[in-house]
Amino acid sequence: MSAFLTYLLNGLAVGCAIALIASGLVVIHRVTGVVNFAQGTFAVVAGLCASSLLGLGFPHGLSELAAILVAALAGLLTGLAAIGRRGTTPLSSLIVTLGVGVLAYAVEIVLWGDQPRSAPGLAGSVTLAGARVQTQHLLVIGVTAAAFVLLALFFGRTYLGKALTACASNPYAARVVGIDTRLMGLLAFALGGLLGGIAGVLVTPLRPISFDTDVTLIVNAFAAAVFGALTRPVITLAGALLLGVAETMAAGYGYGSHQLEVALGLMIVVMIVQASRRSAISQEPA
Repeated sequence: MSAFLTYLLNGLAVGCAIALIASGLVVIHRVTGVVNFAQGTFAVVAGLCASSLLGLGFPHGLSELAAILVAALAGLLTGLAAIGRRGTTPLSSLIVTLGVGVLAYAVEIVLWGDQPRSAPGLAGSVTLAGARVQTQHLLVIGVTAAAFVLLALFFGRTYLGKALTACASNPYAARVVGIDTRLMGLLAFALGGLLGGIAGVLVTPLRPISFDTDVTLIVNAFAAAVFGALTRPVITLAGALLLGVAETMAAGYGYGSHQLEVALGLMIVVMIVQASRRSAISQEPA
């Protein structure tokens, strides 16, 4: 029973990290209609930056904050490449984000090499109901909870958040009342980079990352985002937690090599169910 609880809590932490990356996907897609396949790159960039800064002797807190800001800048630059030119279709922007991800491989290899890197996190562990959990896992869960609360307050209480929500709900009406939808799209990409960066600095102490870690991250995040139909952050969070627990349970009970297959399988099932629901709704008589 203690092993099960340990896997469960670890899985929730993994799911929280996935949720941060997936929420960036959702924010960008809601505002711009673009699926940003470079989202995992932001987490990798932040993790590698944090590792380098900590290795140079910079203190915790400052190193992670600087790494997150670098990831936000990377998100903004990706947005400029993807939607900076007016009239770019979502499909063209999606292809651009794929190109950004490939370009990032080359940059990361030049700057950090091709070997996995890690960073020190919170040391020690605690025992909860007989389950031993690393303190870093609890930090991931706490930061993710705080991030989602702040996101809810940002979108619900601030003018900028409401402007982003307006662009997501009705871009034409938003333009009519004077909201610059292109600028809001760039801000959405920057926010996506910020969320990905937070995930990166939280995950790097738990598992080494390298230039190609973004593949696993984006597959997991996209699966969670699809669970929320790429529009609903809370449902996306639930999907990410389910995915994280499923993968951790698979690894804990001897199927660690099939974690990616678990994510892909869940994503395919969810897509099939959602497609069937849309088909049923479209066939209902008016």
